Amino acid sequence: MFENLTDRLSVTLKNLRGQGRLSEDNIKDSLREVRQALLEADVALPVVRDFIEGVKEKAMGQSVIGSVSPGQALIKVVNDELVAIMGHQHDAINLDTKPPVIILMAGLQGAGKTTTVAKLARRLIEVDKKTVMVASADIYRPAAISQLQTLAGEVNAIFHPSDSSQSPVKIARQAVDSAKKHNADVLIVDTAGRLSIDEQMMDEIKSIHAELDPAETLFVVDSMTGQDAANTAQSFGEALPLTGVILTKTDGDARGGAALSVRQITGKPIKYIGSGEKTDALEAFHPERMASRILGMGDILSLVEQAHEKVDLDKAEKLAKKVKKGKGFDLEDLRDQFVQMEKMGGISSMMDKLPGMGAGVSKAMQSPAHTKQMKSMIAIIDSMTPQERRKPEVINGSRKRRMAVGSGTQIQDVNRLLKQHKQMQKMMKKMGSKGGMANMMRGLKGNLPPGMQF
Repeated sequence: MFENLTDRLSVTLKNLRGQGRLSEDNIKDSLREVRQALLEADVALPVVRDFIEGVKEKAMGQSVIGSVSPGQALIKVVNDELVAIMGHQHDAINLDTKPPVIILMAGLQGAGKTTTVAKLARRLIEVDKKTVMVASADIYRPAAISQLQTLAGEVNAIFHPSDSSQSPVKIARQAVDSAKKHNADVLIVDTAGRLSIDEQMMDEIKSIHAELDPAETLFVVDSMTGQDAANTAQSFGEALPLTGVILTKTDGDARGGAALSVRQITGKPIKYIGSGEKTDALEAFHPERMASRILGMGDILSLVEQAHEKVDLDKAEKLAKKVKKGKGFDLEDLRDQFVQMEKMGGISSMMDKLPGMGAGVSKAMQSPAHTKQMKSMIAIIDSMTPQERRKPEVINGSRKRRMAVGSGTQIQDVNRLLKQHKQMQKMMKKMGSKGGMANMMRGLKGNLPPGMQF
């Protein structure tokens, strides 16, 4: 998300850094560029106007004009305004009510609502350590109920069975009783989506809302619809007391107009963003971190949180001790590193959060070819015997042929993996020696680590 906007803003702000001092003229020129970049990102026009006015007002102040580093001072103003239009701070789900805490999910058809129910359930189970029940009141879409049942099994949520012959209000009522019997901390109720906002849809969901009196009413919207996402959420919010928005499909949205428009147009906070098909692809929305990512300054805090949530810390600690003792970094260790990267959303997701890694790098990492390469490398290692993984030096021509056949790859793919493992081994050796990390960084000489080629 935001790749196009980040590229445009990076060029504009880079030019400002080179200015000895800022004047009204070069601030106006820069803001013209910023305005154009926001419009191209499909940010709603009223939001663009307010943003530019806010930046202009602060930028013309003496604190920026008279600054020793005027370029950096203006970047700080832009950053602060981005945070302001997205909502200042993360608004978490309200879990401080008598259980079961009821969350009602609403949205249009095709926004990814049912998948988002499963993602949210998984997050509440794994991060917040809650017992979660899910129920579907979507009696119109074929297989909607069975889809949620399958997803509930994947994320270890309790599933409340329902039937298309029942009324949505009756399903909601029974789901609450069931959640109480199962001592569930949270009940998430999925509702039917429609192709557009219509009277029948609104009457139905109003009835469900009245029955449930939920702690949270979340609107799930496709971020790829840009400013239309914000307008749809506003229309919906006028009929129903929404408490927040979840943006989906952000991995396919290079513009980011929805994220920058929703809060100001609807007055409702973005609580989470979804970025992929997998049930772990849901992250909390932090305006200040998102602003940092837009300006190409990374998001280390989210990366650290992601690592704590998804990385096997025991394995990481064992590897660190192994390296420190000077023991070899074998192919089993390399495989573990690839798997950990996949758990964190792949290299592209990690690069997106690292400072200085421009949108171009992140975009290159998102290519299907790169994802396929990572899976191929794991498949090659899976085709090896335990001895081959521990002692790669025993691998000869005939073994390589067997591995290539077993993993559905070519011999040159096997050779490439072995070469990359050797390079990684050298890096790990430098990390384990005296001077550790400094030696490793010198050894890198600006190159990406093995497995990160693109």
